[in-house]
Formats: sequence, C-alpha cells, structure tokens
Amino acid sequence: MNIEVNCEYKEDLIASVPVAELAAFVLSQEDCPQNAEASVSFVDDDEMARLNREFRGKTGPTDVLSFECDGLDDEMGGECDEISGMPFELGDVIVAVDVAERQTEQFGTTFEGELSVLLVHGLLHLCGYDHIEDDEAEVMESREAELLRGWASKRGLELSIFGEMNGPGALVRGEH
Repeated sequence: MNIEVNCEYKEDLIASVPVAELAAFVLSQEDCPQNAEASVSFVDDDEMARLNREFRGKTGPTDVLSFECDGLDDEMGGECDEISGMPFELGDVIVAVDVAERQTEQFGTTFEGELSVLLVHGLLHLCGYDHIEDDEAEVMESREAELLRGWASKRGLELSIFGEMNGPGALVRGEH
C-alpha cells in the first residue's frame, strides 16, 4: 500500500503521530488491495473552511473530509489487484489540525488520539462506510472503535487517548 502524507502545516506536531502506519493498518484491516493508494493531508482552519464550502456547501472548518476515487465496490474494485502495474486510487483524506487540537479538550483525547480517530473515520469513508442513516452510523462507529482498539493493542497504547469509545455516538466527530 502506498500512503502519501502531505504535511505543510504544524509539521512538527504531526511528525510524532505514525500517520502512514495507521493508514496502512486500517486499509489492510479493511482488505484493501495491496496496490491501493491513499493520501492524507493536514491543513489549517482557513483551507478546511474553503474545502468545506466548496465541496459540501457548509460554512466554517470541519474536522475531516474524505474524497473517494476508486471505490472498493466499483466495477474494478475486485479486479485491480490482478492488473499488474495499475494502482488502485482509494482517495484523499483531509484533516484540519486546528480543529483536531480544539477537539482534544472537547472529547478528552490526546492530540495523537484525536488525529487517529479522525484518520480512521476518514479512511472508512474511502472504504465505503457512511453515517447518514442511524443504522449506517452504528456500523461505522463500531468499526472505528474496533480498529482503534486493534491499533492501540498493536502499539501498546492506552485506549483513553481516543476518548470515550463506548455507547452510541461516542466516536462521532464533525458534522453528521
């Protein structure tokens, strides 16, 4: 898997978080093709507000946006692994660093924990999950919690860095 991390904003803060490793972990757990490519970018409030306005018609910054390219359920999704040299472009995840920092206090997380929650959330959107309907939201939140527990176990992290992970809406972030 190829994970491209673009960090031109607060690079020193983000450098302590294993972004590419977490992204690869999530995508492998979701059985994405080995030739999958995804990008993760970190932006400030102004850039996130611009993207949120342009692509969602919403005012102000949100915490995470996902832009899917090749869907796992698309016609080529199951076949692209068999086509040599053809990358499977999963999509892009954009995280607002300033929003993530503010949410650490709101949700009782650490900065690494909050970035992890947002990254997992964004990547699951690229994998076809959504939270528009209540039943979809329950499935997505359950999967987020499962992945974060697995990541914490793999890295020897305390679950508390992710904040509350039990109960309905525990991992809900951003606008739903």
